[in-house]
Amino acid sequence: MQSATKRHVRTLLTLSVVVRLTVWILVSISAYLLPLFDSSPYIWISGTSPSSVLLRWDAFHFAHIAREGYVYEHEWAFFNGLPLLMRISAYLQALAGFGSNDWGTLLRGGAGMAILCDSTHVLYHLSLHHFRSPSLAFLSTALSVFSSSPTALKLASYSEPFFTYFSYRGMLACARSNWATASIFFALAGMFRSNGIFLSGFILWGMLVTPFLTGQRDLLTPRRLLKCVLLTALPLIPFIHHNIIAYMRFCQSSATRIPDWCTSNMIPSIYSHVQSKYWNIGFLHYWTVSNIPNFMFALPALLHVFAFCWFYLSNLPAIIPHIAPRIRTKNNDVPSPPQLDSPFLSPSLLPHVLHALALTSVLTFNAHVQISLRLLPSLPLTYWAAARLMLDLPKWGKAWVTWSVLWGALSCVLWAVFLPPA
Repeated sequence: MQSATKRHVRTLLTLSVVVRLTVWILVSISAYLLPLFDSSPYIWISGTSPSSVLLRWDAFHFAHIAREGYVYEHEWAFFNGLPLLMRISAYLQALAGFGSNDWGTLLRGGAGMAILCDSTHVLYHLSLHHFRSPSLAFLSTALSVFSSSPTALKLASYSEPFFTYFSYRGMLACARSNWATASIFFALAGMFRSNGIFLSGFILWGMLVTPFLTGQRDLLTPRRLLKCVLLTALPLIPFIHHNIIAYMRFCQSSATRIPDWCTSNMIPSIYSHVQSKYWNIGFLHYWTVSNIPNFMFALPALLHVFAFCWFYLSNLPAIIPHIAPRIRTKNNDVPSPPQLDSPFLSPSLLPHVLHALALTSVLTFNAHVQISLRLLPSLPLTYWAAARLMLDLPKWGKAWVTWSVLWGALSCVLWAVFLPPA
């Protein structure tokens, strides 16, 4: 099994490199041959520079924060994890004589750091833990290289590659009951995206919910409860810190005018404020006629996750006996629960299903729905669902792979010419 695992990891890493090169070539050719819808990247970087293809959409915000810090209010919608890495990389490049603190150096640094955080091998080992099948782990991970947003995950200076890598690392640590390690990785993921706060649920589930459901209530000691509280709180610190720094800057300054968000809510949050003010984030705010195209773009990714969650949760009555303690018979025997007819009904997947259902619901009803195309690929469940389709429903599996490849290629072209969705 170890030899098969090593062979699989080598193959997957090679496949990941090939896909990255393909994405780079496709984006570069498209940017060279097609006119930009918005030529603002040329203000900051020469159009002949290889780094110019990296300057699109949110990369503007990350690069500006890396250079100047948080200057404008709307920039507080972006966490400081990626700008910090871009500054570190720019410093290292300057030491090596490759650049300075300019836009191109920062963007190259962010993209280079993202390559180092390739999550392919982590997803393989996470899948192997849950399915106990090298072939199934290989299939799931191989499908992950064909994501619905290859530029954000494989090319650009975006937060998604780092968030995905650290969240996978934390999930794998949880699967191995390394709770402190998981908490650290989840906290690192929380430095890149606000939805990192949801990752604390995996620690809570493993340390408290699982022992409760399996009848191991002797494990629920006061010491364990305290440890769980501390480890669950750690991933929340980046989000809390981000808001506290903004509060100190805007709400406790000597300026004559204090922003409304400082006093309008019981718990002031600049993140919630800028998301609402500049991006119109709110329950059903995005459900308008003009946004129907964005819902159509995101629909395959959303339905894909919702369908797997329905498949799993609809079989929950058969899964529960494998989790909860069984009732003994009169002969003091514990009846064996009926065997599950699919590896995708593994009881260990339940926290992943609940996490995916929560995130997908938020993206559907309370966010810019098109960002599902780059956030849902950060869920391992997305690829486990694809593997299930390939094995159990081959026609739908082929349709999913076809859509992923075609949409992924088209999204590279759209990125190159600065067109949505992004």
